[in-house]
Amino acid sequence: MSSVYKNSDQNEELLQERFTLVRERLNEIVLCDRAGDFRENPGFYSYFSTLASHMEVLFRVLDLVQTGALYELTLEELKELNKQCYWEILPQNYEKSAWNPAALADVFERKMGQYFSLLSGEVQGVTPYAYEGSLEELVRVSELIMELYVELSLAREEMGEKVYKDSHTLQSVHDILYYYVSDYCMERLEQRTRELLVPSASFVTDFIMKSDFSDIRYLYYLGEYVSCQEIQMVNYLSKVPRETLVKAASVYTRGYRDGFTINRVEFEGKKTVNIRYRMGFEPLIREAVLQFQEMGLSPVIYRAQMMTTTRHAAGRVGFSSSSANLQFDYDHRFDEAVYLNKAYIERKLTALSQAYEMFREEAAVYGGPAVVEIFGENEFEPERKEACNQLSEHQQQLKVEYAARSGEITNQYMPSDQYSFTIVAYPVPEIGPDFPQIFKETLELNSLPSEEYRGIQQCMIDALDEGDSVLVRGMNGNETDLSIALHQLNHPERETNFENCLADVNIPLGEVFTSPLLTGTNGLLHVKKVFLNGLEYSNLKLQFQDGMITEYSCDNFPSGEENKKFIKEQILFQHETLPMGEFAIGTNTKAYAMARKYGIQRKMPILIAEKTGPHFAVGDTCYSRAEDHVVYNPDGKEIIARENECSAKRHTDPKEAYYNCHTDITIPYDELGEIAVLRNGEKKSILISEGRFVLSGTEKLNEEL
Repeated sequence: MSSVYKNSDQNEELLQERFTLVRERLNEIVLCDRAGDFRENPGFYSYFSTLASHMEVLFRVLDLVQTGALYELTLEELKELNKQCYWEILPQNYEKSAWNPAALADVFERKMGQYFSLLSGEVQGVTPYAYEGSLEELVRVSELIMELYVELSLAREEMGEKVYKDSHTLQSVHDILYYYVSDYCMERLEQRTRELLVPSASFVTDFIMKSDFSDIRYLYYLGEYVSCQEIQMVNYLSKVPRETLVKAASVYTRGYRDGFTINRVEFEGKKTVNIRYRMGFEPLIREAVLQFQEMGLSPVIYRAQMMTTTRHAAGRVGFSSSSANLQFDYDHRFDEAVYLNKAYIERKLTALSQAYEMFREEAAVYGGPAVVEIFGENEFEPERKEACNQLSEHQQQLKVEYAARSGEITNQYMPSDQYSFTIVAYPVPEIGPDFPQIFKETLELNSLPSEEYRGIQQCMIDALDEGDSVLVRGMNGNETDLSIALHQLNHPERETNFENCLADVNIPLGEVFTSPLLTGTNGLLHVKKVFLNGLEYSNLKLQFQDGMITEYSCDNFPSGEENKKFIKEQILFQHETLPMGEFAIGTNTKAYAMARKYGIQRKMPILIAEKTGPHFAVGDTCYSRAEDHVVYNPDGKEIIARENECSAKRHTDPKEAYYNCHTDITIPYDELGEIAVLRNGEKKSILISEGRFVLSGTEKLNEEL
């Protein structure tokens, strides 16, 4: 398998020389009689020996890839190799691992431990590149290990164990790490942009189209951690009749194509579609690729990044497997705190702009993402560790600034009103013994016909459009009490506030939604249990005043301060506050009934869960950066509620207009006391009462309840 990374012959020769030299020097560390296993004998030499040993495993993988011998290994040999690549972060090994920030802090003091945390994270993050044949990334990380090893070895000879507290040494280590990420920032963002926009850079595509899925060895060629979940998923899909896979793929691809038509976006001239999915779904993705190709679209599939420079703020975005250890991911989420400053942000923004300029033509024919999400994974509640890298308040502000400005750059080259998207979700075997039945019912759920729902949802929209606000109250221990302000309709005969959302880009169907006015939107949003971005929240409460979050809390951790920090990191994405960007009412009671039938309410993805009750998004609106693009409902009415008081600033102060995040939070029907439409403070109509639809024309939705 050839590498997707191309170098000139001269550069390749120099790179090979660097590789030979650094590999020899790393081997010397491993052979040193003072070195050993960090978990058994924690210390300086054993730490660097452990890093060097991991790199040697990756070098062996690289040798196997370059000679083609990887594809001749038996299944057992491939499993053992995969285990070696992820050995240090497997849950049974992680507590005392050189990859664990807490273990590093115990040995090397907190600050040096945090620096080593970044180093260990980079060493693990580079693992998949060995399978891609990317010699360059392996060399970069290896040279970083050696540079730090030499620097600290010399310092230790003078100061011994005191070196880990020495300010001069700490500064030297910091500088080495800083210039490592800064010097390679340009090349990495260029490569990342290429992977997003250039089909030939898609390492995974060949495996999807050429693999024999009855031979699961192909999973071990992709460089990701392979668990029983991926194996079970492939084995299941391999036995599904092809016509079923074709139908499932067509729901996904047709929704993508319909998105252009419904949103009146020009499809002509689009050449690429960015497919994002979880490993194990290759039989389904192959059918989707074939259908996209019939539309004239070539797939681009990029890997979810775990290296600090290109890691996505929302976690694993792109192609990936299930995590080998979610606690490892959580512990290393802010390793960038080691180096994040204003100068680096400016350099990264410059690099991003240059990368998009380099691929300007490819960006112009980008069709948008087509996403397959999963649900059913085991619940995960993270352990918070003081030893982990944490962003300072200034760094949090820099992250917010970068998100805003990078969003502007991306929108300059790929305006969001000029491409479409689609997103669908399927269960994984980890959901439990009912997986086959749940998968079949999810297929049916994703294929529900739009016609019946269109009329029911239109009844709701007609009632909602008669009001100037909506009252939402909880029950059964849910303390929600919210007033949602609506835009004024100057021409109700041809205008509406709510979009009639059917089965197109957002699958499955079943919601009506709007961008509420912020002024006048007040009250408490409360959910007793909810999963957001893979993390569980207990008694999540958000208080709104004029549409902005003013207070927030949950019961995940013993102290209120810990809970606030958790919410700010994972929901507010370091912002001091966020607006209510969306208010919606879900109508897919079939999805709700399926979740209750199998007892998987807490495992449902937000994509489906948001259709099973009213939901509220904090962050940007659904029309973010496309507010000026006119959108119509099936009845021909223009949806005028496409902006709020924040996004209205896009013309005068773009940096204040967007938050570059959007998180949906759903109240389930059994916690929903009332949704009523108000005008001038008086009830015009009631849509839902005590968890049941009571508006005339919507009663059929109660059949599933």
